[in-house]
Amino acid sequence: MCGRLSQYRGIHDFVAALSIPNALLNYAGDQPFERYNAAPTTQLALFHRDGEYLRADMVRWGWRPHWAKDRAAPINARVEKVAHGPFFKVIWPHRAIIAIDNWFEWVYEGGPKKQPYLIRHRDQTPILCAAIGQYPIGEHEPGEHDGFVIITADSAGGMVDIHDRRPVTLSSVLAREWLDPATPKERAEQLILLQGEPTEVFEWFRVDKAVGNVKNKTKELIEPLVDA
Repeated sequence: MCGRLSQYRGIHDFVAALSIPNALLNYAGDQPFERYNAAPTTQLALFHRDGEYLRADMVRWGWRPHWAKDRAAPINARVEKVAHGPFFKVIWPHRAIIAIDNWFEWVYEGGPKKQPYLIRHRDQTPILCAAIGQYPIGEHEPGEHDGFVIITADSAGGMVDIHDRRPVTLSSVLAREWLDPATPKERAEQLILLQGEPTEVFEWFRVDKAVGNVKNKTKELIEPLVDA
């Protein structure tokens, strides 16, 4: 998965997609986010459980443990290793959902620059990506070391032609189970290893190469490219 995505709807659209009846602790605001070209280090709305409540916070995309100061903060974690590797050990229990509208990948099709593609649900509903992180909860206020990573898996079907890795995305039912603190760690691992959404629920199409510049942030970036 390449490091670019969109999160442009408002928090209540994403809450509706999760269908969690619990009261919401909303620290992300009520206005549409309008992030059409979000890059790593961007503050994004992240959902997690805080006791009996669903909570939304603005959290930086990217995280690393305090002892790994000599490397850049990863933005993704491989599903094959995340539950057992030492790097993410401290945040593996801290499960979250990053709800997005789409993500982008780049494919070499000839010429000097790769061609960007936008990937979204065929029905254009929000995409619920499995994530883990360090974030505000209970008495833990926002801190400089907060951040999250998106869990990724091997691509399959036609999507593998776009990129060999993709986010692990979950149905609303499984996203609620992933977030539930009562879900055992072993069950959580099985969810992301075996029960992510299939390729068939997605569609993808070419978009303007302007999305390659993080300074470009307009809605036009998510429009299908019209061939000359």
